[in-house]
Amino acid sequence: QVHLVESGGGLVQPGGSLRLSCAASGSIFNIGDIHWYRQAPGHQREWVAVILGTGVTVYADPVKGRFTVSRDNAKTVLLQMDSLKPEDTGVYYCKANGVRTSPGGRRSDYWGQGTQVTVSS
Repeated sequence: QVHLVESGGGLVQPGGSLRLSCAASGSIFNIGDIHWYRQAPGHQREWVAVILGTGVTVYADPVKGRFTVSRDNAKTVLLQMDSLKPEDTGVYYCKANGVRTSPGGRRSDYWGQGTQVTVSS
């Protein structure tokens, strides 16, 4: 089974920075697109950013210029968050798309359990 674990969340003041990690483990045959989502209290879960298998990154408008997605290694993706604002508060999740656990096998999506980010003075 594939598992994704987010880490790095915490409490930070406005204008501060955090770096989140998404670490994958298990029988992963291919590494494709890794997405970041967040969910603020009372809000729907929203898409934040993605790093494609090609290395191309795409960001949601609210985080453009402040967040950076990168691949640390084959099974770890980072989300660098700078100039944090109170509206960035929420639980952050990573999602791996179209993962195969064997050659030519079934493709499935996997979610992590989330890590809490709180931006408050």
